[in-house]
Amino acid sequence: MTHDTEPVPLGVAATVVLLRDSSAGPEVLLLERPRHRGSFAGAWVFPGGGVDPGDRRQADAAAPAGSASRAVQAPDRRSAAWAETVEQLAARRAAVREVREETGLEVEPDSLVATALWVPPSSAPKRLRTWFYVTTAPPGSIALAEDEVIDYAWLRPEAALQRHASAVMTLVAPTWVTLHGLQGYGTVAEIVASAGRRGLAHYETRLGASERGPALFWAGDVAYADDALAERDGGRHRLEIGQVPWVYSVRE
Repeated sequence: MTHDTEPVPLGVAATVVLLRDSSAGPEVLLLERPRHRGSFAGAWVFPGGGVDPGDRRQADAAAPAGSASRAVQAPDRRSAAWAETVEQLAARRAAVREVREETGLEVEPDSLVATALWVPPSSAPKRLRTWFYVTTAPPGSIALAEDEVIDYAWLRPEAALQRHASAVMTLVAPTWVTLHGLQGYGTVAEIVASAGRRGLAHYETRLGASERGPALFWAGDVAYADDALAERDGGRHRLEIGQVPWVYSVRE
């Protein structure tokens, strides 16, 4: 007899996509994590990290006057709306702090545009509900946090994806999907404006399989609830990760 295991409780984290213009088009900052320890060991990721208790305490105190709380006319500290308001403010504070700690750059909180909320599969060993932001990179030199980052690179999204496809660079799914969505823009201003118009995308992830191997499914995919439907006609929102290059499919 087998027993279902309870999913690991969700923490909260923030990730910042820092962008700059170049003669070839927008570039994104990627950081290489240490290869043998820590979260995402050996992967190239965007700056970011977990919300800590200080972030949450300050967010809770600031929420009534915070920009994210304007939609809540009469905040009730017991409500889901209040909890999300505090979480958003805490994530924004964590985003600014993590960028500073990992890169030495100072971003303005109000410059951060929320683009996505990522929730990992229930089977993930460490589960963080992660807010993704985009912003124009501030001026300044990169100063890496040596205990958390071993290298960095400014790359065109297309170049980073090609390095992953060639097995030169390790990416995790949220980074890969974000880079995929950054392709085709001429300037950073276009990316930031588009992000503001689109609003928040939700990626509550289920790990499953298609005929081509392991796959990540999101709401809108015909097989989101059942692998047996993976080859049926219907909606697609999946990333097939069994071999490189990964294949991303989206259609209604």
